[in-house]
Amino acid sequence: MVKRVLVIGAAFVDVIVNVPQLPTAGGDVTGMPVSSVVGGCAFNVDGALRRTEVSSDLLVPVGQGQYAEVVRQAMAAKHIPLLLQVQGVDNGWDLCMVEPNGERTFLTVPGVEQKWEPAWFEKLPLSQYDYVYLSGYEAEDEAATTVILDVLAQKAPQATLLFDASPRIKHIQPAILARLLSPGVMIHCNQDELAFMTKGTDRQSRLKTLYHLTQQPVMLTLGAQGTCLFDDQGERIIPAEKVNVVNTIGAGDTHCGGVLAGLALGQPIDEAVQLGNHLAALVVQQVAGRLD
Repeated sequence: MVKRVLVIGAAFVDVIVNVPQLPTAGGDVTGMPVSSVVGGCAFNVDGALRRTEVSSDLLVPVGQGQYAEVVRQAMAAKHIPLLLQVQGVDNGWDLCMVEPNGERTFLTVPGVEQKWEPAWFEKLPLSQYDYVYLSGYEAEDEAATTVILDVLAQKAPQATLLFDASPRIKHIQPAILARLLSPGVMIHCNQDELAFMTKGTDRQSRLKTLYHLTQQPVMLTLGAQGTCLFDDQGERIIPAEKVNVVNTIGAGDTHCGGVLAGLALGQPIDEAVQLGNHLAALVVQQVAGRLD
């Protein structure tokens, strides 16, 4: 039986612009508009899950305003149930600048997705989920994250939380980070995020520290090299597929979604990570950060 997945987070409007290089302070560069699409970590994770036909519940707040309306229309077009409507606050948006090598840099203007309240979870059958996704982007606001983590304390004892550290890990309060680096939480991160979360002289010691804290597999993304996986069997590399990279928007999100899909389908962790690698390879070959 396929296990149930809950995806908590945000749906943003991504305004994507190609630039020859990032502007420096006081500088001026000319950008080429590429597209304006709905993104956000949770929205992209949901896309990966749906690509594998694993059903998930996407809990993203949709507010009121010009960006919220774009999100609402996109969800309707993709037949995604709207589980959470919020009054009085617009959704966030971001400017995504993509350099010629495919690397992307975000300027984010947050919105309703940073306003989490206990009432937003009242109709959710938390005890029925086997896996829950949460991004570091949604853990930056201490009050909002406290609400989320307090609610998730009610999930089934055997349920696993996948925490995607995100580039905002440095802005998460120590008390919140301590709650996240705890038993039952599966960590997904890159090398910079790993270095911030742990102390150690090398990669293996840092991964071992996270594993001892969480007692769950730790996934370290290495770009074109693939994913370094660490668990009770030690460290190994799950290789990436060689593809032509258009940009890296949504690569980490999609990877998380692929891993969750594999686990929900009952795959061993190595196979689930390989599925994440495969879906991430697909998404970096396109403009949008979500697979459909």
